Amino acid sequence: MNNRTLTSTFAIASILGLAVIGIYGFADGYALEPASELLAPTVATVVLTVGVVGALIALGARGGHWLSTPYW
Repeated sequence: MNNRTLTSTFAIASILGLAVIGIYGFADGYALEPASELLAPTVATVVLTVGVVGALIALGARGGHWLSTPYW
């Protein structure tokens, strides 16, 4: 197993772990209890975060040149 495969596996596992923690936190805080006063700010934060991440992905996908340094 080379370094890239190992690093990719670790990155995917980290992202999945954070997603599980986030889903658990959402379910514990909002889905299983009555709506509170923090529901609207939470939804707004999630929408804003998805928008920013989506914009960064779109900018990265549209980039026409690749890094040509030996590091990458």
